[in-house]
This record gives sequence, structure tokens and C-alpha cells, in this order.
Amino acid sequence: MAKRFTTQLFVSRLSAYTTDQSLRQLFAPFGQIIEARLIRDQQTQRPKGFGFITFESEDDAQNALKALNGKIVNGRLIFVEAAKEVEAPITIMKK
Repeated sequence: MAKRFTTQLFVSRLSAYTTDQSLRQLFAPFGQIIEARLIRDQQTQRPKGFGFITFESEDDAQNALKALNGKIVNGRLIFVEAAKEVEAPITIMKK
């Protein structure tokens, strides 16, 4: 069975000046975006330089990945890749 491509992309090496809105604007030409979010430091609330974009369709996500991976945005070379699905950790309860 062929593995499906995800609708969520991981974007790294973003400028410190990138905002959730500018991230959304960067990817908007490629299709309908469900979510655009930067990951922030919990204490300072400053962006950590990476984030996630979720598209409505797999084709839109693939097109954005092909077009923007390895491009220079705000003076930084960014990388775009399919986000990996992370399973919730299994917790073992002691009796």
C-alpha cells in the first residue's frame, strides 16, 4: 500500500522576524491553509525559528514544498519538508 503524503509541512530556519501571519502569507499562494503556526519558547514567547503549515489538500502541500524548499526568505535559507506524525508516548501506570 502506498504511503499517503501529509497535508502538514514542517518549515525550519525561519527568520526571527517571521510571524504567524507572514508564514501564512508565504504559503497562501499554494492553496487553502487550515493552520499556520510558529513554535515559540515557553518562557520568552520568541519564535524558535520553525513552524508548521497545514493545507486542506495533499496536492497543495506538495506544490508548496517543491516551490519553497531551499528558497531564501527574509535573508534566510529555509527548508520545507513533510511533517512527521508523532505518536503519543505510552505511559505505564504502576499499581
